[in-house]
Amino acid sequence: MNSTRFAAAGWPAARRFGWFALSMLVASVVVFGLLNLLPGDVAGVILGPNATEQSISALREQLGLNQNIAVRYVQWLGSMLTGNLGSSALTGASINPIVAQKFGVTLSLVVVGMFTAVLVALPLGMAAALRRNHADGVVISGLSQAGMAIPAFVVGIALSVVVGAKLHWLPANGYVPIKTSFGQWLSHLMLPALTLGLVQSAVLVRYVRSAFIDVISQDYYRTARAIGWRRWPAIVRHGVRNASLQIVTVLGLQLATLFVGAIVVESVFVLPGLGSYLVQMVANRDLPVVQSIVMILVTLVLAINLLVDLSYTLIDPRLRVGEDEADD
Repeated sequence: MNSTRFAAAGWPAARRFGWFALSMLVASVVVFGLLNLLPGDVAGVILGPNATEQSISALREQLGLNQNIAVRYVQWLGSMLTGNLGSSALTGASINPIVAQKFGVTLSLVVVGMFTAVLVALPLGMAAALRRNHADGVVISGLSQAGMAIPAFVVGIALSVVVGAKLHWLPANGYVPIKTSFGQWLSHLMLPALTLGLVQSAVLVRYVRSAFIDVISQDYYRTARAIGWRRWPAIVRHGVRNASLQIVTVLGLQLATLFVGAIVVESVFVLPGLGSYLVQMVANRDLPVVQSIVMILVTLVLAINLLVDLSYTLIDPRLRVGEDEADD
């Protein structure tokens, strides 16, 4: 009986992993196909405009560009699955150590940015829900609506000029590794992370507000208020868990968006992250590097979505019961 129930409970998770694997396969085909259909020739870019046809042809053969596209895709996919991201077409060096180093910068930026977004959006969204019929609640909603229309690079430039260049409170650009100095690492990361966090919090406030408006319309919240609970303790005690399902969904989507938004922010603040490296390699048309970085970003987005799906049943066990009954 227990083994049967365990198998039934594990089936939805296995199904999600199956869809994740299929999505990864489709994404790899799309990424490889689209990038290899772009106009231009990597060999011609490497050798320059004065290269002869013979030298370009020789380099194409050396890089394997003269092989069938299906063969090149299988070789590339096999390398990615074994953790080999390939080599730069320009330098011939392995890109694994470079990508690992730059991914650490981007990951730090995204984590601190998401923490900032949650720290700003959660209390403001709750306040906007509880005070939605008051002036302060309307102001919060209006500011979040306006913030959604402001691009990240505008916020970044404004913070860089005002906080960094004029007030000199924080460094306006550059990066210091955390192993060199934690304090300098944090200070150099604060403005970029604040840029990402403020932009994402504008979106997040709207969803948090909507989730908590739904919570305070439920009977369990009204009952808590009726038996003497004050407003904020009631919303924290009875509302956070019930609103968390919607919030986790949005956080997952926002976290995926942060990795994409980091590309712009890294360029504004001159951070040596994965995003700025991708922009540089696109300009140099280093196709193997671009393919690998784009596939890493796609994998992160799909993995985040998978984790969000799996977290649903941990937050709300009723969903797990519903899936088990549907499978039966």
